[in-house]
Amino acid sequence: MNTIQRALISVSDKTGIAQFARALTKLGVEILSTGGTAKLLREAKIPVREVADYTGFPEMMDGRVKTLNPKVHGGILARRDNAEDLASMAAHGIDRIDLVCVNLYPFRQAVAKPDCTIDDAIENIDIGGPCMVRAAAKNHRFVTIVVDPADYHSVLEGIENGSLDETRRRALAVKAFAHTAAYDGAIANHFSALNADGSKRTFPDIFTRQFIKTSDELRYGENPHQAGAFYADPEDEGLSLADCPVLQGKAISYNNIADSDAAFALVRDFHDGAVVIVKHANPCGVALGEDQAATYERARAADSISAFGGIAAFNRQLSEATAKLIAETFMELVIAPGFSEAARAILATRKNLRLMLAPSAEPVRGGLEFKRVNGGLLVQQRDAHILERSICKVVTERAPTEAEWQDMLFAWTVAKHVKSNAIVFAKDGVTLGVGAGQMNRINSTRIAAHHGGAATKGSAVASDAFFPFRDGIDALADAGATAVIQPGGSIRDEEVIAAANEKEIAMIFTSIRHFRH
Repeated sequence: MNTIQRALISVSDKTGIAQFARALTKLGVEILSTGGTAKLLREAKIPVREVADYTGFPEMMDGRVKTLNPKVHGGILARRDNAEDLASMAAHGIDRIDLVCVNLYPFRQAVAKPDCTIDDAIENIDIGGPCMVRAAAKNHRFVTIVVDPADYHSVLEGIENGSLDETRRRALAVKAFAHTAAYDGAIANHFSALNADGSKRTFPDIFTRQFIKTSDELRYGENPHQAGAFYADPEDEGLSLADCPVLQGKAISYNNIADSDAAFALVRDFHDGAVVIVKHANPCGVALGEDQAATYERARAADSISAFGGIAAFNRQLSEATAKLIAETFMELVIAPGFSEAARAILATRKNLRLMLAPSAEPVRGGLEFKRVNGGLLVQQRDAHILERSICKVVTERAPTEAEWQDMLFAWTVAKHVKSNAIVFAKDGVTLGVGAGQMNRINSTRIAAHHGGAATKGSAVASDAFFPFRDGIDALADAGATAVIQPGGSIRDEEVIAAANEKEIAMIFTSIRHFRH
């Protein structure tokens, strides 16, 4: 166990730094510091020695050169069990630096500002900080590196109780290397996305992203012969499943995560109370209603066969009455922004049922989506489009009734989350039939109509892309649908519109497509 005699502290994120430095001082640790950090510590009445006083060199070049000095890096990098290193320290008056607490200039925050220039971005590239972080991490056998304020408390505990051993220092070093790697990645992303005039492209020429494993490996991947793990994206915008703790049940699986993500993304698109049941990444039952238990029953009844063993997502706290219904059949996982105490007690009897708690049910907005392909990565902006009724165009002789409008908009929201080719029949705020993942639209239409059965009479239909032929409209009419919403844009739009007029079906064009592969 190494005794910590001297710490170098220089941070951009000053959260908790005064308390950390004060605690180190009480443990007999001398504090070295620079610039704004030293000023803050002095104002907090914490003894601090300026790095410039220690090195004998002042800060220079507008602060660009502060810690790039052998007395700093020698004190960090010296191997305490190497006689030559110790001799060099003695010969050049280099003191040991046993703890380095550094985090880096806020580059991401600086370049996120709309008025950030190239010069502004350059001045927010930290040089001395990453050098110290990497040096301390490299020499973690003897030096403790701290880059995250969340680690201050445990580091202090480790110093006090003797548990800050090499294993713990190595874990901190790994975190430090990840910190500098993400930082350098952000810099490369920013500058490789700049045009010659300084304007910024959507996608950089070099794309770097860091993902962090959320827990132990999953039981397996999609199939038992495949290993699997879940990595969180710290840069993703808004709520993700990585933010949702599992409250009970078996260990969560690869497929559970994929299906839960699909279910929760859809339920969050509704402002009204909603229930979504997903099976194999596609919604099989969706319903709206403020009576949650009744809404769940409607969603489950929409396709009770597929709902068995599915994922149920809610955008309201789960009630006792709903929990009783869930307990009646086999479900893999339930995700909601809250569970009443009574609901938890009921579902606790289903020990294998996984409960996932979401911090909120805010809609998914912004961010990027990734799809791995052999030899590369597809990257796109997330499809966060919410259809406004005002941009829709009635293209048929008959305009939809208000009830048809509501059913079409509901079906359209669901269709956005269905694998293409997507067809959704709906009526009175509940899905009746969903056609997904077919190689042609007419088969999706027929499958959805078959699932709906006689209930599709008087229903509304949403299609994620245009109908290329009139056969889709004929199939809708045969199923009894009276309204359809679709993007339009086919070379045969006039033929399709004529078919709708012939069948007295009201048709809406959105000019927006929602393919989901």
